[in-house]
Amino acid sequence: MTKNQEISDRLPQPSPREQGYFDQKQSNHNELSPKRLREHYPSGVLGAVRFAFAKYSRRAETSPSPSSGSHSSNYNTQQLAKSKLSSPPPQQSRMYRSHKPGFSIGWQFWAVLVLLTSGGLGFVATALLLKLPSVPNCPKIFWPTASASMRLYCSQVAASKQTSKDLLEAIALVDTLPNNHPLRPEINRNIEEWSLDILNIGEQSFHAGDLEEAIKIARAIPEGVSAYKLVEDRIERWQTIWSKAEKLYSQAEYQLRQSNWNQAFREAVALTYVENKYWSSFKYDQLSDNIQIAQKESEKLDKAFNLSRSGSLENLLAAIAQAEQIPPKSYAYKEARDLIAKCGDKLIKIASQRLEERNGAGVLEIANKLPASLNRPQMRQDLMDLGLALSASESGTVWDLEEAIASVQKLDPNRPLYKSGQKLIDRWQREIQDIATLERARAFANTGLTTDLRTAIAEARQVPRNNPRYQEARTEIERWTYQVQTIEDKPYLERAIQLASYGGAPYLREAVREASRVGQGRALYQDAQSRIGQWNQNIQRIEDQPYLERANQLARSGSIPALQAAVQEASRIAPGRLLYQEAQARIKQWVNSIQRTEDQPYLNQARTLAYRGDLATAISTAARISSGRVLYPEAQRNIKIWQTELEGKRILQEAYRVSSAGTPEALKQAILVARQVPTSAQARSEVVTMVNRWSNQILAMAQDRSSFDLASAIAIAKMVPSGTRSYQQAQGQIQAWQDILKPPPVILEPQPRKNDQLLEVEL
Repeated sequence: MTKNQEISDRLPQPSPREQGYFDQKQSNHNELSPKRLREHYPSGVLGAVRFAFAKYSRRAETSPSPSSGSHSSNYNTQQLAKSKLSSPPPQQSRMYRSHKPGFSIGWQFWAVLVLLTSGGLGFVATALLLKLPSVPNCPKIFWPTASASMRLYCSQVAASKQTSKDLLEAIALVDTLPNNHPLRPEINRNIEEWSLDILNIGEQSFHAGDLEEAIKIARAIPEGVSAYKLVEDRIERWQTIWSKAEKLYSQAEYQLRQSNWNQAFREAVALTYVENKYWSSFKYDQLSDNIQIAQKESEKLDKAFNLSRSGSLENLLAAIAQAEQIPPKSYAYKEARDLIAKCGDKLIKIASQRLEERNGAGVLEIANKLPASLNRPQMRQDLMDLGLALSASESGTVWDLEEAIASVQKLDPNRPLYKSGQKLIDRWQREIQDIATLERARAFANTGLTTDLRTAIAEARQVPRNNPRYQEARTEIERWTYQVQTIEDKPYLERAIQLASYGGAPYLREAVREASRVGQGRALYQDAQSRIGQWNQNIQRIEDQPYLERANQLARSGSIPALQAAVQEASRIAPGRLLYQEAQARIKQWVNSIQRTEDQPYLNQARTLAYRGDLATAISTAARISSGRVLYPEAQRNIKIWQTELEGKRILQEAYRVSSAGTPEALKQAILVARQVPTSAQARSEVVTMVNRWSNQILAMAQDRSSFDLASAIAIAKMVPSGTRSYQQAQGQIQAWQDILKPPPVILEPQPRKNDQLLEVEL
């Protein structure tokens, strides 16, 4: 414990009446710190004693006399009695009171008086020194007359609250003192500290997300303080960080609107590196949540877009319902509203198509399912009215059409579907006229007479192409035209059928001529053409069957002249005739027989020559069979085999020639040449035998050389090709010879250690 702490602990606590409160919150300033002691008593402890003595002297001078008997005198006497000074004994007190004036007082009295006075003064001075002075009531101080120490104290109290307002008040309270004031260094140090505290408070506001408040707090620092030069730098830093964060946030929002989730997340992660807690924490979390929400909403919107692409009524309604789930605060809200509007336009387009198709039930279906979010109540009502009118007109009677017209005529010109309603009215009015025209035409056609049917056709042709009942009129016209043509052409076809029933070629030709009188495009034209085709085939069969029968009869002998005569006879059947395909198949069969008979001797002779080993002559003999003949593919296959055999023999002979030198190099080259013989050649087995024999010879040469030159023996043994029987043996021999050629390992004698050498020297 320090000396100051000991003094503070021994000080008596002042009463509430003596202690002042600052804003009713400063209740804990009873400790007497050395700093405050120096402020109140600049001359130290001695000054405090002097101050206490003067204070009590003034009290003694101003207090009433003891004879007054006042309450104040009694109070002072009681307080004095409570002090540590001992009261004189009662006998002595009475002695003093009984002492008469004018008598001489002894030295003992003066000695006691001096002791009592000095002791009392010392006690009082010490008590006053150790007594904590009352805390000033700063809000009630009249500042024009306040001392510098009082200003400094109150400013420190205000600054201890650590709010920007109180810190600025603290600076303003002491900054008015002149620069040459003794407390100015302390004041400047405090102002510097408080200015930094204000900047820190602004920093806190900056990190709390209130940039304007932070700038406002920072710029409230007086210009005269040394910390003011940090203000603009700090503000510029804040604004730079804030601008960077806003840019990152804006870029992330832009990427969100573009549905670039990965890029948006990268921009969000960049916020965590911003030197601001508001952006790196709160706004980052907010942006991360927005990304997750936007992803979910984007999935809904993507589903809605996919549904809207099909164009069906059910999918369009489902797409609108999906897009309606996007809240107004969403990044995709505008896109969702645009999609709803587009889907609404598609629904109206479908409804318009159904109006054109006179599909009343379909129009009513759309009107009933049209979502309220489209905000088209008039369109919905018009669709309902027109759908009901169309449903009423579907019966096609004049009465229902007139009822539908009357219903649609109620639409005002300012309604959305007024023009569509007018088109329907015009259509229905023309349809009423067409109904009357068709009723007159049907009345003529009901007689079944040719003249009346032609009159009915002429009447029905009065229905214009663009009128609603035009297709119905065309159908009736076609039906009546068919009846007229059937009545006119049926006699021709019946007579042709009767002629064809006789079966002879002349009768069939006459039937064809009679049926051909039915003109193209007439009602019975297809029937007539079908019968004509059948009768023509019968005519061709009757005419060409004798040629084919004579050709078959000629080909039975199988001789080449007979087959050639059969081919010539069958060729008389011209292309396009009924029996042409059959005749061509027979001709091909007979031609193949002729070619096989002519070429088979060449092929047999070639095979005989090849069997005898005369492959060259066999090849030239088989080559006499020309391309396009029946045996040509077979001859070419044999020629290819024989050519392979010839090539194999040639290569093998070359290998024999190379090996005749007898050197290891020649034998190795002979093996390489022999291995070029095709695997399909018969000489391949001989190749295997010779390759193994030559490899054995190479190994034997290497073994002979090893008796006097191991290096040359190894080089020769390496010439044994892989894949031969001697290869593994050659490799083993090479390894053994290489081991012999290796120098023996050098065995180093162990060197004596240094300690051993020292030991030997000592010995």
